[in-house]
Formats: sequence, C-alpha cells, structure tokens
Amino acid sequence: MKTFWLLLIASVFGLICSGCSVNPVTGEDQFLLVSPEDEKKMGEEYSKQVEKELGESVNDVQIQNYINSIGQKIARISHSPEIGFSYKTIDHNSVNAFALPGGYIYITTGLLKELNAESQLAGILAHETAHVTARHIAELITRDYLIGIGFSVAGSQAASSAIRIADIVRQLEGMSFSRRQERQADTVGMDYMVKAGYTPYGMVETMEILQKQDEYRPIEFFSTHPSPENRVGYLREHIFNNRYGNTGTVGKEEYATNITERLKLLKPPPKDKHNR
Repeated sequence: MKTFWLLLIASVFGLICSGCSVNPVTGEDQFLLVSPEDEKKMGEEYSKQVEKELGESVNDVQIQNYINSIGQKIARISHSPEIGFSYKTIDHNSVNAFALPGGYIYITTGLLKELNAESQLAGILAHETAHVTARHIAELITRDYLIGIGFSVAGSQAASSAIRIADIVRQLEGMSFSRRQERQADTVGMDYMVKAGYTPYGMVETMEILQKQDEYRPIEFFSTHPSPENRVGYLREHIFNNRYGNTGTVGKEEYATNITERLKLLKPPPKDKHNR
C-alpha cells in the first residue's frame, strides 16, 4: 500500500512538472493538462452544442460582420492572434457573453440590446478574448479534471492525452471564473481595447449598465461573471495607473446603424425553456 502511494505521488509530481509554464499574458505560473490543440477541438465540439441549445447565430449578415470585425480588430493586437478567433451573435433573450476553448466567442442579442456604443461592445469582446489568451478555460478544465479523478494518474501518458475531449465538453457547462481570473480578463481586456483604438471607458460604461439592469432583474451575465460593483472601481484605477485618459473611439452612431437598428428588423427568437 505504501508503495502504491509513493508511486501515485511521484506520478502526480511528474504530471504537474510536465504541465507547468509561465503564461506571457499574466506573468503567472500555470499548471495545465490541456494543450492549445485540445482547446480548439473542445471549442469546435461545444460550439455545436451551444448553437443547438441556445439557438443559431443571428441571420443578419450586417450584424455578424460588424461583431466579427470588432472582435478581429482586438484579436489581431492580442497576445495570441494565431488562435484563430471566431466572434458570433446568438439570437437569444438572455443578457450574456461567453468564451469557449479555442477562441469561440459568443454574445447574445439580449446583451446587445443593453449597449449603445461600439466601445462598450469592444469592452465585452476584449474581456472574453482575454479569458482565452490567458488560458483561463484551460485552468478550469485542469482543476475540475484533477478533482474529478482524485489525482488518479494511472500510467505515464502525456497530460493532454489523459483527458478525453468528450468528457470535458460535458463539464464546460456551468463552469465559472474566479475573481482573480475575472480581474485579469478585465484589465488585460482593457489593454487590448485601448491598443485597438477604443476608449477604455467603454468597458466601465458596460459594467455600469449591467449593474443597473441587475438591480431590477437578475441577468445571466453574472451567473458566470462576478457582479460589477467592485469591478468598476479597479477598472477606473487601471485607467488612471496606465494614464489611458478618455481618448479613443466611442462609436455611438456606428453601433446604432449596425446593431440597434438592425436588431429591430429581426423576428423575436422562439420562446422555449432556454429562451424566456
């Protein structure tokens, strides 16, 4: 029995050492059991499930092209443009945005209706992009995988091969980021949007809008993202510390033309248990 535990501890130690690296986005040591290639495969699988359960992408070329163009502008100046990001809008009443492994990023029409400027939209997309480049999703997958197997690491296979893609895809539902991860996504995301030419206050305004809406009705965005109450404070501090000022694109007219007016032309999404 003692020999078994010694072997188990040695195996776990070897697994941890093989999976450790410094993330260039956050500067922190990361222990990951998931390779970027694995993340891409997971994202491909889960994106199909997302569109099946939440609804298909918005059937409006102008909206989709506009969303993707802003997202790609941010992706190009991010730490990992080679990921091959995808930005789509789902026709759904929930107020939400989320990132899948491998750079698949979604925003709902419900959230788009709450915004009124391109810089606010850029803030949302930059935040989700930062979750991907910081590999926060891989962190969650690794944590849940280790908890699920109780550190059982039979054999000496490579870490990534120890994880079955199908199993992880099922576990992605319900994962939520920590406050540390959210803060990193906020600050790194703000850096991205500023580099892409947007005013950093777009992200602050988005948090204020969502906070105000949440006072009247709980919104889905905060089921996977912490409340913005304290986030507004450190975002303003980040602006001050980096001397960003209030320059950059706001884009109210562009947003009205490409989003607000186009959304009025869409048929309401069908009501079901997922779309209320």
